[in-house]
Amino acid sequence: MVQIQEIAQLSTLHAPAVPNEITATESRPWGSFTTLEEGPGYKIKRIEVKPGHRLSLQMHHHRSEHWIVVCGTAKVTCGETEQILFTNQSTYVPQCTSHRLENPGVIPLILIEVQNGEYLGEDDIIRFQDDYARTEKAK
Repeated sequence: MVQIQEIAQLSTLHAPAVPNEITATESRPWGSFTTLEEGPGYKIKRIEVKPGHRLSLQMHHHRSEHWIVVCGTAKVTCGETEQILFTNQSTYVPQCTSHRLENPGVIPLILIEVQNGEYLGEDDIIRFQDDYARTEKAK
């Protein structure tokens, strides 16, 4: 009985703050993203990239990202390296590292992105190259 009480107390002490559940989808020229959940220091998104499309070559000052491929094929540029990822594979994009996500396949690329950092706003994107002429630099 004591162990059960200790576990219950430990769970209460380490319970995460209640996250803000958000399911708004935003369209982009390359596809769309849906914010699934957001809390202090993290945000989880579902990203869908149309076949043959890619996101801008970009960087973030305040966040890192983890990408997990759910469906399709991802071509990932991270710093000076390029790799191809398939379903159930993942990669990590460190803060302040240039990166790009592409869909070289013929079906939609679906991935889960987990962002971690002190600031997770969409205006923390520095674009170096963009197929859709969005290269203005965010602050």
